Amino acid sequence: MNTRRRLLAAAFAVMTLAACSDKPAETASAGAFSGIDITGADYATDFSLTDHDGKPRSLADFKGKVVVIFFGYTQCPDVCPTSLSELAQAKQLLGPDGDKLQGLFVSVDPERDTPEVMKAYMASFDPSFLALYAAPDKLPELAKRFRVYYKRVDGKTPTSYTMDHSAGSYVYDTQGRVRLYHRYASGAQALADDVRKLLAEARG
Repeated sequence: MNTRRRLLAAAFAVMTLAACSDKPAETASAGAFSGIDITGADYATDFSLTDHDGKPRSLADFKGKVVVIFFGYTQCPDVCPTSLSELAQAKQLLGPDGDKLQGLFVSVDPERDTPEVMKAYMASFDPSFLALYAAPDKLPELAKRFRVYYKRVDGKTPTSYTMDHSAGSYVYDTQGRVRLYHRYASGAQALADDVRKLLAEARG
């Protein structure tokens, strides 16, 4: 096989692998971002929820900030604390721009995640992070609009159940437009780098 044919075969293999990826978007980032670029997606575009202080919230409330949204539950043993810890670390890595990053945590366990529980949970990571609550009858539709999977897994007692759920985070630019999807455990540095790029983009 000559050099040209080998290069074409390699390129085809790369495209095939990309097509088989589990990205939740139409296009992947071509190197500009660490996360998956989903700019222009018609899902995960907005919400109308209540935060842990009882205040109605939507993306418009955070205009001027880069917003990161993660779905989970407070009794999650590993995925949720890891993701929120990385988010808190990313904020620290941003230095003076840390206050331009807003972390939001949406509960998929409204039965146990009361406002008081969620507020204390957020404070253990960063007091500026907000937990958001959807009424049990509204949660399925919200999850559908955000392409989030969740399912209750019964335990030995009625209250010892766990929740299987999606583990990625959505990232929004300073105008409230969904831009990126970060897979679980992408790392604090990768997230901080992407936030910097979005902030630089907003500054022109």
